[in-house]
Amino acid sequence: MRAAIIGIGAIAKMHARALADLPGVELVAATCRTEEKGRSFATEFDCDWYDDTAKMLRRAKPDFVTIATPSGAHLDAALIAARRGVHVICEKPLEITLKRIDRMIAAADKAGITLGAIFPQRFNPVIQTVHEAAAAGRFGPLAVAASYVPWWRDDAYYGPGRWQGTKALDGGGALMNQSIHGVDALQWIGGATIPGLDPRENPVESVLAITAVRAHDPERLEVEDTCVAVLRFRSGAVGQLLAATSLYPGQMRRFLFGGRDGTAEILEEQLVAWQFRTEQPADENTRTRLGDVSSTSGGAADPMAINYSCHTRNFADFIEAIRSGSRPLLDGHEGRKAVAIIEACYKSARTGKLAPVA
Repeated sequence: MRAAIIGIGAIAKMHARALADLPGVELVAATCRTEEKGRSFATEFDCDWYDDTAKMLRRAKPDFVTIATPSGAHLDAALIAARRGVHVICEKPLEITLKRIDRMIAAADKAGITLGAIFPQRFNPVIQTVHEAAAAGRFGPLAVAASYVPWWRDDAYYGPGRWQGTKALDGGGALMNQSIHGVDALQWIGGATIPGLDPRENPVESVLAITAVRAHDPERLEVEDTCVAVLRFRSGAVGQLLAATSLYPGQMRRFLFGGRDGTAEILEEQLVAWQFRTEQPADENTRTRLGDVSSTSGGAADPMAINYSCHTRNFADFIEAIRSGSRPLLDGHEGRKAVAIIEACYKSARTGKLAPVA
């Protein structure tokens, strides 16, 4: 399976390392407009460098590409790949608006290619364990699903010449960029508690949100560094979101899920609470297996301080879907759901009103 990377930013090296851990996968090429950066990357990962995506697709002939460009440039890269019949897996968010995501999905369907999304938290063992409990009904009627991302980014992160924090390429701030993983985990786990939910229907019905710029220069930062939102699920459950890059020095991400029959709480990779009205034989083993203190800060202050093993599992699922002709766990429609919730949050923050989720 021949792989190529479109866009050699910081996350591209993580993609390259994750792909290298997969048997039968070869990274053959990568694109970047900057020659020095491109040649350095090609040397480090033993692949070819191209300064043009279309040229790379013609000459390197990859089976699939990973898109690691700035978020607002994902659509253009996906369209070029779709026209060549090349499968696409794309970093979060799939794109910065639903309109652009829907164009990606339509192009993939027309070309008959697989479109996959990268949300590595879906492949985090502790998140998967809580999802399984939700699907099994162990929480009872879900009451609360909450995600807290109390992170920090310094002024240099949003500095001149960087795409982060711009409306055109980032599409949003702490919510769209950093906390989107938490948004996706909430809707995925919360949706598992709703019997008969259409797989393409968003489990979140509406949101009420407030955004602000509290720790950075509002004259330079075009988007929010702080957001608090309340979600209503179609089941009646209530969700909470804290999305921040304004909280020095940055703390670990936290999740809370619970109802009348049980509660689970996660601190990054650590399961800190796992209690149910009806104990099962495997529960003590689960607490032991997942109860160790997290070995990573999860990007609380450093965007690259994350474990790429979940990326590897994300890629493995996508590649297996290509080989078997099946649907990956995270296809375009699944990748769309988190952005739909975030778009509604931004609309609510602008209007001061409850906003429906498309």
